Amino acid sequence: MIGHKKIRKLLSAFLDGQLTEKEKLVVDAHLKECASCQKEIQELKKLSSLLKAWSDENPSPDLEQRFENKFQARKKEGFKMKTNIKTRKVAGVLVVMLLCVVVTQKYLQRGMVCQLRGATDDISSSRLLTNWEEAKKSNNVTTMPNVVAGVKTKARFVTVAGQYEPYYARSISDQKKSIGLAQKGLVLNELGSARSDLSGGVNGRLMKRDRSMSYSAGATYGLALNHVQPMPIVIEESEIYRGESFNREGYNRIYENEFLKSADNPLSTFSIDVDTASYSNLRRFLTSNQMPPQDSVRIEEMINYFSYDYPQPKGDDPFSVNLEGSVCPWNPDHSLVSIGLQGKSLDSENLPPSNLVFLIDVSGSMSQPNKLPLLKNAFKMLVQQLGDNERVAIVTYAGNAGLVLDSTKGSDKQKILNAIEYLQPGGSTAGGAGISLAYKIAKDHFIKDGNNRVILATDGDFNVGVSSDGELIRLIEEKRKDGVFLTVLGFGTGNYQDAKMEQLANKGNGNFYYIDTIKEANKVLVKELGSTLFTIAKDVKLQIEFNPAFVKAYRLIGYENRILAKEDFNDDTKDAGELGAGHTVTALYEIVPADSVEEFGNVDDLKYQQTKVNASSEVLTVKLRYKKPDSDKSQLIEQPLKKEDFDQISSSANLQFSAAVAEFGLLLRNSEHKAKASYSNVLNNAKAAKGKDAYGYRQEFIELVEVAESLDNTSSGGIQFKGQLDQKIAE
Repeated sequence: MIGHKKIRKLLSAFLDGQLTEKEKLVVDAHLKECASCQKEIQELKKLSSLLKAWSDENPSPDLEQRFENKFQARKKEGFKMKTNIKTRKVAGVLVVMLLCVVVTQKYLQRGMVCQLRGATDDISSSRLLTNWEEAKKSNNVTTMPNVVAGVKTKARFVTVAGQYEPYYARSISDQKKSIGLAQKGLVLNELGSARSDLSGGVNGRLMKRDRSMSYSAGATYGLALNHVQPMPIVIEESEIYRGESFNREGYNRIYENEFLKSADNPLSTFSIDVDTASYSNLRRFLTSNQMPPQDSVRIEEMINYFSYDYPQPKGDDPFSVNLEGSVCPWNPDHSLVSIGLQGKSLDSENLPPSNLVFLIDVSGSMSQPNKLPLLKNAFKMLVQQLGDNERVAIVTYAGNAGLVLDSTKGSDKQKILNAIEYLQPGGSTAGGAGISLAYKIAKDHFIKDGNNRVILATDGDFNVGVSSDGELIRLIEEKRKDGVFLTVLGFGTGNYQDAKMEQLANKGNGNFYYIDTIKEANKVLVKELGSTLFTIAKDVKLQIEFNPAFVKAYRLIGYENRILAKEDFNDDTKDAGELGAGHTVTALYEIVPADSVEEFGNVDDLKYQQTKVNASSEVLTVKLRYKKPDSDKSQLIEQPLKKEDFDQISSSANLQFSAAVAEFGLLLRNSEHKAKASYSNVLNNAKAAKGKDAYGYRQEFIELVEVAESLDNTSSGGIQFKGQLDQKIAE
C-alpha cells in the first residue's frame, strides 16, 4: 500500500504520464478520496499552464544586447552591494530562480521529448532556406515563392548569408527522401540523430513556431535558451513546385471509373460505402479558401454525407431499396440512375448494449488545437449520450500503449470525463500497439448480441512499431474476426493520413469520419449516433445487371476503391461495407442509351461466342447481398427497374440533390467525364432540392459551392501534397 506522502511525490509524474499502469491505478484511486491531493494536482495543473504560457512569450529582439549592456554597466560599478538587505534580496531572488529552473526543467522535459519524438529517428540531413528574396537571386533556384521541397537533388549547393526568422521546422523521412518543411518558406536545420530522450544532444537548433529562441540540449535534459543569431543559409538545388504551402497529408491516387459497354460488361459489382470523411475534409479546405487536392475528393462520400427521404423498410429486411432514373444534369444525352438504400431506424430503447473502447492518439503530433483538444471535446459530447446500457474503456498510445480507464458503465459519466480531461499529448506514435491493446480490452468485455466497437481517434501518422499500411491492414483483418467493429475518426491538418485511416476502417468492418469542427463532432457522435455506432447489416454488396437493349454503356460515379470482381458477389468470405441504423446509402450510374452514336472501347468481335439479348422491359436489375451483424451467411434481395418506371423528364428531390453533389465532385476532381458540368448548374439544382434542411447541412453545401466557384476562377496552381509530389517525382 502506497502512503499519502508517497502519493504526493508521484503527482507530478502522474500528470506527465510517466507512471506505470499499476502506479496510475493507485494514484487515480487515491485522488478520488483525498481532497488535499485533489487540490494539490489542481495547483500543479495551474502551474503547468502558467509555465506553458510563460514559455510561449517571445523575447524582444534586443533582449540579448540590453542584457549585455546592463552587465557591462554593473561590471564597471564593481557590483557593489551596499547593504545586507540587498544581499538577502539577491539571495532570495536566486533561490526563487533556482526553483523556477527546476520546475521548468521538469515541465519542459515532456515538451522537449514530444518535439524530438515528433522527428523521425532516421533523419539524415535537411537544408536551411530562409530569405527567399536573397535566395532566388541564385541561378540554382527557380523563382517560385512560398514553397520549396528538397527532394532528389544534385550535389550542388549555394550559400547565402543573412538574417532569418525562426519558424517551426520539422524533418520528415520516408523510403525515398527526406523533406523539411515549414509554413512560410522553409527553415530547416541539421537535426542530427534526434532520439526520444535528450541525452544524445541536438546538433543545431530545434525551432518552435512563433518563438524567437532555440532549444539546445548538450546534457541530459539540459535546457538553454539562446537568442537566434544570423547564420549562413544553405539552399540545395531541388525540384521546386508551385503552390501556397507544402503538405505531407496522404491521399491514395483515384483512377476514375470509365464507361463500360453493357454488351461486354453487363455486371457492375461494388461494396457500399457509408464513410463521409471526404466531404468534411474538403469543407476544411474550402473554408480555408483553398481548393482541395484532387485525390481527396471521393464523390460517393460527398453524396452519402447527406440523408435522403427514402421510405423505411418493410418486412424482415433491414433496409429498403429505392430505384429511380432521369436525365443526367451535366450531359442531357445521358441518363442518371439512382440506387438508394434506407437502413431501419432503431428506437433508443431498442438499441443493443454497447461495449466501446476509445482508442486515442496522444502522441506529440496531436498537440495542435484541431487535434487532441477538439478530440477531447468530441468524446465528451459522446459520453453525455451514454447510459447504463453502454460501457466505455479508454486506451491511449504514444510511444507505448496504455489503459487509461478500464471498462466503465456509461452512467458513471464523471469518471469517464475525468479520464478524458487528463489526456495530454507527448511522444511518438505506436498505433499498432494501441490497436492491439484496444481490441484485447474489447474482447475481454465482449457483449454477446451487443455492439462491440473500437473507436480510433487519430491523425493517422503512425511511426513506431507496426506502422506500414500493409502491416496495419493485416492486423485489423485479424482482429475483426473477434466480432469487434471499428470506427475511425480523423483529426488535424498537415500530416493527416487520409489513405491509411480509410483502409483501416474499410478492413475493420467499420466507418470513417473526419472531424474538422465541433459541429461535425456533434453530427457524427450525437445527431447520427445510431448510424455511427450500431450496425444493422454487414458485408453489404450490390451487383447491377444492365440490359443492352436499353443501355449501351454505363459508368458508376465514385466508389472507385469499393469495386469488386463479379465473382465476389456470391462469395461470403469477401469483405464489404457495413450499414448503420437509420443510415442512407446512395449510388449513381451515368447511363448511355442504346441508340446513342457514341463509341466505347475498341475491342474486336469475339470469334467463338455471340451475345444474345433476351426481350425484356427491364432497364436493369439490382441484386443485393448482406449479412446480419452476428451471421456469416448472406441473404439476397433482388429488384428490377422497368422502362415504364424510368422517368426521363423530372426527378425527385432525392435524385436532384444527390446529382448536384455528384456534379460538384466532378468539378472538384476536374473529371474528364464532367461534360457540361458547371457551378451555376450545381447551385440551381441544389437550391431547388434543398427541402426542409433541419440542420442546415444542405445550405452549407450551397455556400461551399459558391466558395469553390470563386476560388476556381481566381486560383492558379494547387497545393502540392505528398501523393501528388510522389507522382511528380516518378514522372
